Amino acid sequence: MRTATLGPAERAESLASMAERELDLLVVGAGVVGAGTALDAATRGLSTGLVEARDWASGTSSRSSKLIHGGLRYLEMLDFALVREALKERGLLLERLAPHLVKPVPFLYPLQYKGWERLYAGCGVLLYDVMSMARTHGRGLPMHRHLSRGNALRVAPALKKNALVGALQYYDAQMDDARYVATLVRTAASYGAKVANRARVAGFLREGERVVGARVQDVEGGGEYEIRAKQIVNATGVWTDDTQSMVGERGQFHVRASKGIHLVVPKDRIHSSTGLILRTEKSVLFVIPWGRHWIVGTTDTDWDLDKAHPAASSADIDYLLEHVNSVLAVPLTRDDVEGVYAGLRPLLAGESDATSKLSREHTVAHPVPGLVVVAGGKYTTYRVMAKDAVDAAVHGLDMRVAECVTEDIPLLGAEGYRAMWNARARIAAQTGIHVVRVEHLLNRYGSLAEEVLELIAADPALGEPLQSADDYLRAEIVYAASHEGARHLDDVLTRRTRISIETFDRGTRCARDAAGLMASVLGWDKDHIEREVQHYEKRVEAERESQRQPDDLTADAARLGAPDIVPL
Repeated sequence: MRTATLGPAERAESLASMAERELDLLVVGAGVVGAGTALDAATRGLSTGLVEARDWASGTSSRSSKLIHGGLRYLEMLDFALVREALKERGLLLERLAPHLVKPVPFLYPLQYKGWERLYAGCGVLLYDVMSMARTHGRGLPMHRHLSRGNALRVAPALKKNALVGALQYYDAQMDDARYVATLVRTAASYGAKVANRARVAGFLREGERVVGARVQDVEGGGEYEIRAKQIVNATGVWTDDTQSMVGERGQFHVRASKGIHLVVPKDRIHSSTGLILRTEKSVLFVIPWGRHWIVGTTDTDWDLDKAHPAASSADIDYLLEHVNSVLAVPLTRDDVEGVYAGLRPLLAGESDATSKLSREHTVAHPVPGLVVVAGGKYTTYRVMAKDAVDAAVHGLDMRVAECVTEDIPLLGAEGYRAMWNARARIAAQTGIHVVRVEHLLNRYGSLAEEVLELIAADPALGEPLQSADDYLRAEIVYAASHEGARHLDDVLTRRTRISIETFDRGTRCARDAAGLMASVLGWDKDHIEREVQHYEKRVEAERESQRQPDDLTADAARLGAPDIVPL
């Protein structure tokens, strides 16, 4: 079984190794596109480095709607090429690349008008299914079906009877976006890429017009490294313009940030066996199944404030509640909301476009010799973006380079996953862990669940649930620090797990227990544990305060009241 360990020792070794000799390719930014670019380059045989200023997926790539989808609404815009490309990628992820992480999810589209709407929407969903199957991938998903109002209400009793005259049900897919990126990074490392989080690019190295490397600060250790590379890929998403400014080049396009917020509510607040997709005056609203919870989102508004910590305002929350309650028989209230998160979409734009009309396409540019920029796009098509970025970088390499092979490279944990899933009852009997817990581990780690189970075998206490967050085992917290590159409590509670949005206390009640488990791996003393816990509690309080503010300006100011534990 292929694997890779991203503990403290491996991080230090990666930084030192990147500074020792010139790389073929250095990728800046470890969101889904940067991580995918590192994997693409490494699997072509290129010596590859990946640096990230904060944590894997700490920006946009951990704050999405958690969907892998073709973009049904882009059919209405007649953007067939984008939908076709995304459907192919959806099928690859479901069937070949990450079946342990990407899962089918049903959606119900309520019809409000008799006759024409069923014909119009039905033709669109039929085309969606046909395009999916035509790409040879996607046959594993059920075809859409038409439902009468009575049948729709049996599937989704939470809906008001007068909110629909009938419905369509179709399938897309979902994943835990932050976990997906962490797995991408580890997969790249398993193929030889050197990776380091909390490693910030402070500037670029130049020889004449050419960019030949980067000055990288170890945010944790305080040192600085000169990392030289034949080509550098800027994959920093909403920070693209900021990164470009370091070379005195704004670039050939401009990246705008659009804020999308999501609410997380308990499963029992919405009585339904399917997700929902609802039209709004601007876009669409999703109600997405998420384990023992629902995710409700999203908004689409311009954002030009702090990019690291976009804040959800009271107005944002009211907007989502108002729209979802328009179809629910029992309305949601603020008291039903367990978690709230806000993310920024990187959209390609001119200076005055409205965010809802900005491009979801991606662009790759070579603004100066030695530097490639990739921006825009959709989470689902990250692999295509990564391929295009590496293809552009290869043009600047004086060597013969293989073609992209990531279409056939499963992510770590995919190999052997289905066999382990079939054997989950036997694994439960052998380990003494309930079969539901084994299923949980397999759906988060795939066949790498064996490594988590080995931790439990060595210390049975790690097989117990985490205090006040019993969806997760204590071993998962240790594993996040020892194998997945987690450096701080926030990394674990917000991204390696989703405790920060899946509990009403936002993870504060389990923070000390989790910090103590991390300390055994990262060598924290009591003072360090206390500092991590206090920082996390301040972060949660700042987020809560921001969500009580009436608008973006006041929400942003409130959220910035809690500084980062490691200042950048």
